[in-house]
Amino acid sequence: MQPLSADEMTAVRAEFPAFSVPNQTIFFDNAGGGQVLKRVADKVYEYLTTTSVQIGGSYATAKAGNARVLAARKAVAEFINAPDDTEVVMGGSTTSLVFLFIQALLPSIQSGDEIILTNTEHEANVGAWKRLQAAGAIIKTWELNPTTQHLELATLDKLLSPRTKWVAMTHASNVLGTVNPVKAVADRVHAVGGRLSVDAVAYAPHRLVDVQASGADIYVFSFYKVFGPHYAVMWGHRDLLVSLANLNHEFIAPDDVPYKLQPGNVNYELVHGVSAIPEYFAAMGTRLGAPATASARARMQFAYDRFDAHERFLSERLLTYLRGERKVRVLGMPHVAMTPEDGLYRERIATISFVVDGVASPAIVQHMDSVNIGVRFGNFYAVHLVGPLAMAKHGGAVRVSMAHYNTAEEVDRLIAELRTLIA
Repeated sequence: MQPLSADEMTAVRAEFPAFSVPNQTIFFDNAGGGQVLKRVADKVYEYLTTTSVQIGGSYATAKAGNARVLAARKAVAEFINAPDDTEVVMGGSTTSLVFLFIQALLPSIQSGDEIILTNTEHEANVGAWKRLQAAGAIIKTWELNPTTQHLELATLDKLLSPRTKWVAMTHASNVLGTVNPVKAVADRVHAVGGRLSVDAVAYAPHRLVDVQASGADIYVFSFYKVFGPHYAVMWGHRDLLVSLANLNHEFIAPDDVPYKLQPGNVNYELVHGVSAIPEYFAAMGTRLGAPATASARARMQFAYDRFDAHERFLSERLLTYLRGERKVRVLGMPHVAMTPEDGLYRERIATISFVVDGVASPAIVQHMDSVNIGVRFGNFYAVHLVGPLAMAKHGGAVRVSMAHYNTAEEVDRLIAELRTLIA
């Protein structure tokens, strides 16, 4: 768990304008939204000031704008390892993309089809799916083991049946921080003839997405969690996307994907801005020591691996303190990685939630506000975890969500402030 060096951290933080602001907040609310790269803001500005036209025209500026949008889609495809950039659907947010997907899926749902959801999800990956009940779908819930706080595969096996149409789950919990074994889930779901949809909003800032390796049939996350603009992406196998109902104008062809699933088309300037995210990770891969001859995706992976090691270092630093406080209960794994009783090795991302006996979570956050440390409390829209994790009596959980640009000094300052509250 080797952290980034001082020089490397300086290079990273120089990419984010927010860190040049005097007396800036310490950002530990990154699961709510990451800081935005200058590269992203520059590209949004570039599009709006040089190619702000409706694409599709034959004149030079329209062609240039169209080229930027298509180039960005190809860049996103490489970023997520999609085999075909026409499988990349973009829209306003993960929530909106999931709702659009469910609308397009609705005509294929028959009475008695079974949908399995987990009780660890952000509501974005629950509410839309439940609307399929209107078409006769049966909703089942895959509940975490309240003792281990894991989604266990043995529990899923009991829920799967030949009627299983879809399973929808998070790749990493935005409260527990646990990285879920989505490939093992995909194998089980596909074995009974079902399909898997994965919400990677909490996962994508911390691990390089590989939609093919995930085994998922649908995969979605938001770019503003990955240091970009308020925009999102949904990937799906082309044959699946073609089979979905058209959400666009009635004359759009069934195989015209992703356009038929992007009503009103994409936001051109945000799409162009998004293309700077993979550029950043590839550039940082080179800066951090990736071979100059490596592919762009290999350099991205190198950067993510270095950032992951840094985040593990920060996480274990905070977890070590929290484990030592008898009044503190960490939600999710108390270590950055472990093998629990079910024998399945698991890791956690740098999102750490906890509650403190005798100290209300809102009071902790109010104190942190007063010393300019940005953390949050609540259920974080994972409302179905409130009961199993006994959060309500604490006023919700305190969540510290770190990113690769956070420093050990920032973590130490947080710990010092926590010591004043937890005695």
